[in-house]
Amino acid sequence: MSKFSSFILLTILTITLLIACSKDNDTGASLDCSTVTNKAFAADINPIIQSSCAFSSGCHGSGSTNGPGVLTSYTSVFNARTAIRSAVASGSMPQGSSLATNQKNSILCWIDSGAPNN
Repeated sequence: MSKFSSFILLTILTITLLIACSKDNDTGASLDCSTVTNKAFAADINPIIQSSCAFSSGCHGSGSTNGPGVLTSYTSVFNARTAIRSAVASGSMPQGSSLATNQKNSILCWIDSGAPNN
């Protein structure tokens, strides 16, 4: 591979990473996570996930094989955080309903802050 080809490839990868690491939600609106206070996993995120996503095997409850699969523990939610962020930001999940704006912002900001087990 020539130096020019390597440079082009590195430039493309850098641009792709910069776009992928944006803190904007998928709807294009900027989300200021410093104003979102309800982003603790145990108190805020897990109750939303359990009531909106993990309530049955037909969704992401025990025995589910849908999308990222079961979302019944911190580990399973953490491991699926990229898929969860994309689905919540785009509004494609939860299927058949929608999250309130504050719930959506809580999930997005929790993930954007590293998805801590707090």
